Amino acid sequence: MDDYALVLNAGSSSLKFCVYRRPSGAAWGLEARGQIEGIGTAPRLTAKNAAGEKSEEALGEDVRDGRAALDRLAAWLRGRYGGSRVLGVGHRVVHGGPSFSGPAVVTPEVMEELRRLVPLAPLHQPYNLGAIEAVTERLPGVPQVACFDTSFHRGQPAVAELVPLPREIRDAGVQRYGFHGLSYEYIASVLPEAAPEIAKKRVIVAHLGSGASLCAMKDGRSVDSSLGFTALDGLCMGTRPGALDPGVVLHLFQGLGLSPKDVEAILYKKSGLLGVSGISNDMRDLVDKDDPQARLAVDYFVYRAAKEIGALAAVLRGVDALVFTAGIGENSAEIRRRICEASAWLGIELYDAANAARGPRISRVNSKVSAWVIPTNEELMIARHTGRLLGLSA
Repeated sequence: MDDYALVLNAGSSSLKFCVYRRPSGAAWGLEARGQIEGIGTAPRLTAKNAAGEKSEEALGEDVRDGRAALDRLAAWLRGRYGGSRVLGVGHRVVHGGPSFSGPAVVTPEVMEELRRLVPLAPLHQPYNLGAIEAVTERLPGVPQVACFDTSFHRGQPAVAELVPLPREIRDAGVQRYGFHGLSYEYIASVLPEAAPEIAKKRVIVAHLGSGASLCAMKDGRSVDSSLGFTALDGLCMGTRPGALDPGVVLHLFQGLGLSPKDVEAILYKKSGLLGVSGISNDMRDLVDKDDPQARLAVDYFVYRAAKEIGALAAVLRGVDALVFTAGIGENSAEIRRRICEASAWLGIELYDAANAARGPRISRVNSKVSAWVIPTNEELMIARHTGRLLGLSA
């Protein structure tokens, strides 16, 4: 009988999962990776096993929410791993607040603390916690680990975490937290092998996807990031605006008379690439489109990224390398090219052939600042944390 750990990343309309075999040595073995997407509309399960063989099936209209999706995933897992033991379940949880500087074994007290943070990450936190609750009901004896996107950024300088509001408000937990920490932590963990010449240096990592941010790292540790109190700050994203004059939000309330729910929907679901283009929140639909609003959306995405790279270079007092990761960062040679060209003043000289081939190094040998493409793996990071906290790793 084999022993496995399960990693879950639950969203509003998707449930991503990985099945890892308990390591006999240092490394977790990936047995399967997949997702249930289209929850509530046209749900479909797709998965690949360790050999790369793909399976796909439509799930039917009864999969209307995350709990129903988890039930179908459980049935799928039983059909392939029946008789095996689930030793632990690791979860991506977007917000850990000020209390969690690292992953935590789930307890009722931990869940109570995490529920308080739902207003700070309304797109993610409810679904992350819903998956934990559903696993607790179905596998009550299996321990679970919550792994936070904010933890990697704890320990930044006080000025990087500060929100300059009155102290009584800051004492209530209003500070800059930073997100995408599991992705940045993974990149930091693989730099010594993937790019040893920059692993201990001043590195800006660009996690560019539907959610997008930058992290300034020195010696593999987070120094600052573009995301702050919530996942709305910094770069332009798929449906989120990024950095915004607070007066705009006041105007939405006071000038336009919008309700809190209306404003929340605008900021989290209707802005960013979708809001500017009026076409799509997906960069793949926009980057080559001959439409003035699509071009403007892409131009703004690149503009904001280059602007924030310059700001983080100032924080680091210079930069030695720029690393691209996540969906857009790993797969769009055009966006990488445009961001590198906009950042050429820093000393980045792009090597076009390497960029087209996705690197890993995409800058010229004599480039003062090197540029790289390094795939992220948040699920493996979660598996590692789960194994360590539950004593499953060798």
